Amino acid sequence: MLINIAPLKKYRDYRLLFFGQMVSFLGSMVSYVAIPYQVYELTKDNALVGLLGIVQLVPVLIFGILGGTYADRLDRRKLILTSEVILSILILGLTVNAWQEKPSIPLIFVLVALFQAVLGFHRPAMDALTQKLVSPEDFAAVGALGSFRYAAGAIVGPALGGALIAKFGIKGAYLFDFVTFAAALIALVLMRKMPVPEKAVNSPWADAKTGLKYALSKPELVGTYLIDIVAMVFAFPVALFPAMSEQWGGASAAGALFSAMAVGALLMTMLSGWTGKVKHHGKAVVIAAALWAVFIVGVGYAEHLWMALLFLGLAGAADMISGLFRGIIWNETVPNDLRGRLSGIEMISYMSGPLLGNARAGWVAAKFNVATSVSSGGMICVGAVILTACFLPKFWRYYSQTASRNEQ
Repeated sequence: MLINIAPLKKYRDYRLLFFGQMVSFLGSMVSYVAIPYQVYELTKDNALVGLLGIVQLVPVLIFGILGGTYADRLDRRKLILTSEVILSILILGLTVNAWQEKPSIPLIFVLVALFQAVLGFHRPAMDALTQKLVSPEDFAAVGALGSFRYAAGAIVGPALGGALIAKFGIKGAYLFDFVTFAAALIALVLMRKMPVPEKAVNSPWADAKTGLKYALSKPELVGTYLIDIVAMVFAFPVALFPAMSEQWGGASAAGALFSAMAVGALLMTMLSGWTGKVKHHGKAVVIAAALWAVFIVGVGYAEHLWMALLFLGLAGAADMISGLFRGIIWNETVPNDLRGRLSGIEMISYMSGPLLGNARAGWVAAKFNVATSVSSGGMICVGAVILTACFLPKFWRYYSQTASRNEQ
């Protein structure tokens, strides 16, 4: 069964948000390639590229929860709009830096950290707003469409980024990202005014504590966080793509490597209609995460570019399945008045894993080599995912609440 596009037809504001963010995300994925590629090009140091992950992690941990709290307090559309403006200014800073004869590496790290801090407000607000724009019966379809938007941007963006870097240099890639913010801003302006949440009576940190307490009280939510963190910490190889690309063609190969996982994710998303019939969402998340790890092991042993791309594509397909079912669990479990705060916690879970994973991959590669870093991480990940599932039996047995109601 093909992907369900009904929400794009039914909800005007969701349609505007979807396409505006799709264009903006395309530009973000161009910078996703350009930033580590620029750092590696300037330093030839895998460990320093991996350190980008730690620099990004700190603001995510701080502002993920705080930003989610404000997403439940403020006009979410205005919060996203303000965030988009600030993000565009930060990308402009990277562009200007790249234009210098000797670009500043410390400035790159500072701007990247600030970018992640702003995303701490942007992403929870967008997730919470999306949940408000559609009816609960369309959550599964919206999850698939979100995966499609991500996969499409993650395919075209890195490939385009590699081409732009090869043709115009790093500055051309950053400039493209800056221009694409216009689409998101226009779409947000055209959306109807969203209702402002009721006036908060508690302090932001008290509200954040309430959200965290709710998240920890739900085994199904804790399971989605931990499984994803474990999978990404041990088996996320992206920081090594610039180094891997050197033996297979430079910037063009780097673009292909950055796009490969998204190709698999997109193909799986296009055939995601069957996921609406799956009711055991906990088991689906665990199995998909374990398959992700197995395919990453294959990447570590790949001797040719096409082999690495194939295994990355399979890994991306498995990760998309995991993400899709995690998204459905979140939407089914979290009430909208807590959605911003819980989105902040979700953001910490799905971003901290890759960021720590990049740091781990870069450190191991610097100590040993790239192949060892990738393959050993995948092997450890398989065991870690299985062990985590064993300690979370309620998550493993999680059965769709929507399915339960429909069968009664």
